[in-house]
Formats: sequence, C-alpha cells, structure tokens
Amino acid sequence: MGGDITKLKVIIIFILTLIAAMAVGQEKLVIYTYDSLLPLANEAFQAFEEKENVKIELHAVGDAGSMLSRIISQKEELDVDVVIGVDNILAQRAFEEELFIGYLPPNAEKITDTSLIFDPFWRLIPYDYGAIALIYDPESFDTLHVKSFDDLTREEFKRSIIMQDPRTSSTGLAFLTWTYLLHKDDLCNFWEKFKDSILTITLGWGDAFEKFEAQEAPMMVSYATDKAYSMYNYNEAKYEVLIPGGKGYVQIEGAGIIRWSNRKEKAKKFIEFMLSDDFQKHIPLTQWMFPVTNVELPEVYDYAVKPDEILKAPANLNIEALINEWEKAIY
Repeated sequence: MGGDITKLKVIIIFILTLIAAMAVGQEKLVIYTYDSLLPLANEAFQAFEEKENVKIELHAVGDAGSMLSRIISQKEELDVDVVIGVDNILAQRAFEEELFIGYLPPNAEKITDTSLIFDPFWRLIPYDYGAIALIYDPESFDTLHVKSFDDLTREEFKRSIIMQDPRTSSTGLAFLTWTYLLHKDDLCNFWEKFKDSILTITLGWGDAFEKFEAQEAPMMVSYATDKAYSMYNYNEAKYEVLIPGGKGYVQIEGAGIIRWSNRKEKAKKFIEFMLSDDFQKHIPLTQWMFPVTNVELPEVYDYAVKPDEILKAPANLNIEALINEWEKAIY
C-alpha cells in the first residue's frame, strides 16, 4: 500500500513538472477588446491556443470606444499585441495615432463582400458587421407609426429611449453617424428635439442592454439582428426592430496588430485565424452580427432585419466636430 502511494506521488510530481514545462515553453498573445466579445472568445479562442501553442491573455475594457481611448492614452506602456473591435468610424482615430501595422492575411479572399474592407492598407481587418437600429418592446406600444427619426421626437416618445455615449461607445458613435447621414446640416436642430426622447445615455452597449432588459425604457439603440436574438433566447419576438424610413447605417468591426507588439508573427497568425471558419462560425450566435466570410448562418437569422437602403459615411467625416455638435445640442 505504501509503495502504491509512493508511486502515485511520483506520477503526480511528473505530471505537474510536465505541465509546468509546457507552460514555460508556451508563448502568450495579449489581446485587448470590448466586454461583449467575451462570449465569442470563450467559444473560439481555445482552438487557436491549441493549434499555435499560445496562451491568450485577454483584456476586455468596456465598450470599444473606451478601449481605444485607453490604448491611445497609454500606448507603449501597454503590453498588447492585437486589438479587436475598432470599427469603421473609430478607425479614423486609430489611424491618426498610428497604432497598427498593415498586414494583408493570406486568406483575405475569404471576405465575401469587398465593400466591407474599410482600410486599403489592411491596418484593420474586418471580421463582422451589422446594421444599427432601434429596438423596442412591442407590448409598450399599441401601434408604432414611425416613418422617420423626426417622428421619434413626438411627445409619446418622451424619455423612452436608452442610447450609448458616442464619446465612449462605438455603438453610440455609429448611431450619431447614422443621424448625421440623415440630417446633415440640420443635425444640431434634430438633436435638440430628440434629446427629450432620451431617458439615459450609457457608457456602452452592455449597460444599455441591461437597463433595457430591466424595462427601464421601452426602446434602445442597438442592432438589427436583435429580433433574431430574441427568437433564439426567448422563442418569441420579445424585441422588435425599427429602422426609420428603411435607411440604415452598417457598422463594420475590425481587428489589427499593434505597432509596438513584440509578438507580431503570432499576432499575424491570429488575424488569419479570425477569418477562418473556426472563428467566423461563432460570430452569429455570440456577437449577433454577420460574419464576413461565407459560413452558414443559423436559421434564426431569418428574423434579422436588413435596411432597404444602406447609408455610407464619407471617408473624411470629421468625428471630433460631429461629437462637438452633439454635445452642444444635448447639453
């Protein structure tokens, strides 16, 4: 009996030593992203870790806008290799700060729609996309007659909408951009009227959705796939989607390799992985966005709403001036 225990101890020590040796030889990859990417990371990242013998160190920092602000403010002080979640509007700030290197992954041809490639220098590689929309609780409205954003300034919508702050949230900034594309020179006047319809402005999408699900308000700024989310999670249309006038704006999210990374070769492998089926297939039911490659969509995506017309922001859109105009109208 004593001999068996001794053998068992020897085996345990050997296994622990082997695990420790493997850990020492295992390279790490540091990734910064936004909070709501965590479900996707939990499903997809392990495949990359096993294939490349890499341990991913993941930092989820609020919304994408907050994450980008932190990276810009700290730069080389941060140990970071890959950033996930900088969209086609936030990209402007990232490029001005020269955060990313250009890298054209060899499997880039898997991107099915070239209009999703918002950076010709491949500093940010698109991995998903989705239309911004308003979602609402259908039980809170007898009928909803909304043909334009101006209709949402009516008294019946007073303090009924939750939105995200465009200074900290990529969703909030995409929403502001959407209203700009619809109102252009009349933007400030629109927001002065629209602000009475806002109940609260949150830092990011996650806390806005928590408030919406807690029924603090019957409407929020979100995405046009949310009816599909509702059908998948509740087996009913708990949320309905509203794109006033059918003219929508599509947010495209990208990932890039940080300029000061010391692990660029592994980072390049990860960017390639993000365009693989092993990554893309997890996007629909974790991010509730559309994948950029031709992976099969779940049947529930039949409930995702698509705009009749997609509005595109000009490449030279002055984001700082846009936010300043919004601040004047809101405050």
